[in-house]
Amino acid sequence: MLQKTSHYMRQANLIGGEWVQADSGATIDVINPATGLKMGTVPKGGRAETRRAIEAAAEAFKSWRKTSALERSKLLHKLADALLDNQDSLAELLTMEQGKSLTESKGEIGSSAAYVRWFAEEGRRTYGDVVPSPWADRRILVNREPVGVIAAITPWNFPSSMLARKIGPALAAGCTTVVKPASQTPYSGLAWGALCEEVGIPKGVVNIVTGSAGEIGDEICENPIVRKVTFTGSTEVGKILLQKAAATVKKVSMELGGNAPFLVFDDADLDRAVAGAIAAKYRNSGQTCVCTNRFYVQAGIHDKFVEKLAEATNSLKVGSGLEDGTQQGPLIDGKAVEKVEEFVADAVSKGGKVIAGGKRHALGGTFFEPTVISGATNDMRFTQEEIFGPVAPIYRFEKEEDAVALANDTVYGLACYFYTGDLGRAFRVMEGLKYGLVGVNEGVITTPEAPFGGMKESGLGREGGHQGIDDYLDTKYVCIGGLGL
Repeated sequence: MLQKTSHYMRQANLIGGEWVQADSGATIDVINPATGLKMGTVPKGGRAETRRAIEAAAEAFKSWRKTSALERSKLLHKLADALLDNQDSLAELLTMEQGKSLTESKGEIGSSAAYVRWFAEEGRRTYGDVVPSPWADRRILVNREPVGVIAAITPWNFPSSMLARKIGPALAAGCTTVVKPASQTPYSGLAWGALCEEVGIPKGVVNIVTGSAGEIGDEICENPIVRKVTFTGSTEVGKILLQKAAATVKKVSMELGGNAPFLVFDDADLDRAVAGAIAAKYRNSGQTCVCTNRFYVQAGIHDKFVEKLAEATNSLKVGSGLEDGTQQGPLIDGKAVEKVEEFVADAVSKGGKVIAGGKRHALGGTFFEPTVISGATNDMRFTQEEIFGPVAPIYRFEKEEDAVALANDTVYGLACYFYTGDLGRAFRVMEGLKYGLVGVNEGVITTPEAPFGGMKESGLGREGGHQGIDDYLDTKYVCIGGLGL
């Protein structure tokens, strides 16, 4: 099965253009969540390896920053082509280490290429200004230039596309990078190093270190050479990184946790809402930061929605991501399954009714049945905690203003969705929801052309859109005097 992926399945770190092991020789096992079997190992690096990677990136920055925007754009277009040329093998590798269906993995590699291509072009549009001068003999220029060495820390749920959103704008802006992929899914991250080598991106521009999250994170945050940290992951870890990065006043981009509400009003297209709910809830087995966490359904349509959602949920095919037709793969590990079980048990103990699923799947391992729970109430844990699994709690509401208030009653503000056939309501609710991403009559809305990011404790900064390159650039004002005009 590894024949297709073996070329990209690198079991070493990339530092300064060299594939190397950890200084100690220590390794981390990588487990296929669908089988529970070991795929291979990656180095267990720490501070020393990270410091060398940072120094390699700093050395490479001296020349990389001087390349033209057009030259960088051409290399990024080659990188996007390489992703698509190897889409099948990269998707297979991704499925084997992460568990999602092959269809979803192929989509993720396609999305990765789309982000790289988007930033290949945006890097050519990092315009400055010539400002009208208040002085007759001076001219004012405003330039934008790369911040320098950036460090990226990425999660296991989208191990390729999360890197695309960081490596793409960083390289386009003229920055060099140190990347720390998640230990559960390191191969999709290391594959980027092999791809960058193939397309001719110079040594040291992209460095990839696997290993101890604490040691690598501390070196990244404390090392003054790193000028920006970009992180996708939990709000808890994001807060720690923010505190540590403050010591050297680094730029930070944080794409953190979510608690996405999904509102269905009486005037919604019911079938469209159910289809959107399936997409927004069960994609990647519910393991995405923008997955629906809470369904609020208006009383008049509530019972029909519950019935149809349960029917659609029960029809989902659960299995290994490599099997044809699989719509939901395993959860990432045993802890994820235990957390989902705890949420279900808590809901049932407080009056929730399991309408579909509700327990571990007959396949065993880390497979869990797609689950629908009706009668959800505000005192249930998943009202405030991120589920990150295939559980759909449904709450009943009466009035529009109540639904908006309930949707906003969380520290998070990443993604939200609502369905209505009323144009006025669409604008009222859209403007009332305090979220960075709003889907109106759509359940999947992410695209490279649009800014991705949250409000409140869901993070800082944006990825994608023309905004996605901003945090990789510094603004420099230049006043030129003595012109004798």
